[in-house]
Amino acid sequence: MHASAKDLRFHSKNLLEAVSRGEEVIITYRGKPCAKLTPLKESNKTLSQSDPLFGIWKDHDGTKDVTKYIRNLRKGRF
Repeated sequence: MHASAKDLRFHSKNLLEAVSRGEEVIITYRGKPCAKLTPLKESNKTLSQSDPLFGIWKDHDGTKDVTKYIRNLRKGRF
């Protein structure tokens, strides 16, 4: 399916419904294709519920107690 940038602006809900049905939508700008809307593939990756921090913060020494660390950050400077 093809749609113009104007269609994207005014009919985005309809385009997202088409994508949710499994269609790919090519967005054109001034008659030339510039973007493609495709259905999002479900990922098996989930955030760990047992570890409140993840990524680069999971091994940070200052964040052993997450609640204390956040309260310390939010504490006033003066």
